[in-house]
Amino acid sequence: MKVKEVIDALERFAPLPLQEGFDNAGLQVGLTEAWEVSGALLCLDVTEQVVDEAARMGCNLIVSHHPLIFHKLARVAGEDFVQRIVFKAIEHRIAIVSMHTNMDNARGGVNFKIAEKMGLTDVDFIGERKVADGVEGASGVMGRLAVPLSAADFIAMLKTTFGVACVQANQFLQRNIETVAICGGSGAFMVDEAVRAGADAFVTGEMHYHEFFDREQQIQLAVIGHYQSEQFTTEVFKSIIEEHCPGVATYITQTNTNPIVYV
Repeated sequence: MKVKEVIDALERFAPLPLQEGFDNAGLQVGLTEAWEVSGALLCLDVTEQVVDEAARMGCNLIVSHHPLIFHKLARVAGEDFVQRIVFKAIEHRIAIVSMHTNMDNARGGVNFKIAEKMGLTDVDFIGERKVADGVEGASGVMGRLAVPLSAADFIAMLKTTFGVACVQANQFLQRNIETVAICGGSGAFMVDEAVRAGADAFVTGEMHYHEFFDREQQIQLAVIGHYQSEQFTTEVFKSIIEEHCPGVATYITQTNTNPIVYV
């Protein structure tokens, strides 16, 4: 099977037109039609260690969530980590494809996986919806807990489920939490939509200090970390490839690419 066929399967699930305007999802490095795929290594971020891991495992395809190349490369000379990774990938004949906000926004994508890990039911989109190539998408989802939880128990569940060292939260909600809105990664822009949708809680990966103000007893904010919120995206990649590209070996990286250390 060609590398292109694997990429096509991923893009049928999460078409590139679903990505946000700032994004650069899709092929980052490599030849897709000329290369037969020898194996796919799945990751959140592409680092030099991930490329080395792929080379050791005989994988000539890396599927990442975050794009390696966000900004135009004037040259590839090893002057920063992006250039070094591109150089190393070419040297090892490894293709890199990234499925970012298109996979965030697609039905069954990143936000749905987060909801699944939390055990939510009746999960559906919130906010403005769009359709690309017959696939519906939106930036956030909302679902329902099987059993309502107090704010303290809800935060404890998040810490256990996502392996979080600490959760940034606003004042604990004095009512039980039953409905939960989600936007993985940097999702602060969806807080107002979560409130309008009637969510008791909003879970995301990053928010700024001032975005926590004026939400007391309106909605429980729970910020669990960018990496932590999206860490299970590789499971989405794996299920897509295994279903639509039988015979292609897939491996979830053993490299922790989170650059943030909690001390």
